[in-house]
Amino acid sequence: MTLLLAPMEGLLDFVLRDVLTRVGGVDRCVGEFIRVSGSLLPDRVFFRYLPELRNGGRTLAGVPVRAQLLGSDPASMADNAARLAQLGPEGIDLNFGCPARTVNRHGGGASLLREPERIAAVVAAVRRAVPAHLPVSAKMRLGYDDASQALDCALAMQDGGACEIVVHARTKADGYRPPAYWEQITPLRQALRVPLVANGEIWTVQDAQRCRAESGCDALMLGRGMVADPGLALALRRADEQPHEEHGAAPLLPWSALAPHLARFWQMVCEDLEPGQRAGRLKQWLNLLRRRYPQAQQAFDEVRVMTDQRAITQWLARRVAATAADPVPMARAA
Repeated sequence: MTLLLAPMEGLLDFVLRDVLTRVGGVDRCVGEFIRVSGSLLPDRVFFRYLPELRNGGRTLAGVPVRAQLLGSDPASMADNAARLAQLGPEGIDLNFGCPARTVNRHGGGASLLREPERIAAVVAAVRRAVPAHLPVSAKMRLGYDDASQALDCALAMQDGGACEIVVHARTKADGYRPPAYWEQITPLRQALRVPLVANGEIWTVQDAQRCRAESGCDALMLGRGMVADPGLALALRRADEQPHEEHGAAPLLPWSALAPHLARFWQMVCEDLEPGQRAGRLKQWLNLLRRRYPQAQQAFDEVRVMTDQRAITQWLARRVAATAADPVPMARAA
């Protein structure tokens, strides 16, 4: 089983990549998309989105990170891919799945799923522009309004030279509304030579097992499910190694073990992000953690009205210390 950590604009950035790969279980990450709109981007843009380029293309925990480009012009995408390749990413991924209205209005992301021939041209141009040893992969949705062109798009990516395709099992029109249609990945997997990775609505071990069964894919990409349950990849590893064991619904990583990771996350946020973004990022993560941890609800309620960085730092230090000293009563109190 291969487990990838998804890119999520404004959420799963280099800070969370660092924290989540420290928890463990992830084989590879994909960075947030870097938008290519016609000009050759300066190096500082690539480094801003993918600081791991300064660490050999890996997170500090040693997990490789593939850079992702988003654009529709083959020549411009090729030029930027060639420049990016010189900076040492693990590989280059191409985004044909972003459902954001602004991105699609300008002909990027999922909007290209209506033009398989354009997809093939973009992938082929990038593949020719970067060294042969560097992987070029792609991410897609099942389609724009429907899945009628899913196979054409996947074949276009393969024929253009993509070595791997992640399939988010929803259309652009579906957005992020459940369910994900994992079973619609199966005909793509059967028709293609390159490996497919299933993505979408994987929140628990049970979700992952159903996704693998319905899609036929042994490789999964985890997004919001991993953010809400940082121990999810480890839990999937354990379930894969012990298929006959009972695996409970509770997170594998207890709240007491997660608390130090929250502290590191806050430290990195304060060091690397603009002051106006810091409190919101912590609240954003706690908000998702509430889905899997009852204790996160109490934490979210306490920090929700805070804006002062020093006050949040002091609150978090007390929270971590209390959790480490007496994790069971805190869990009951939450």
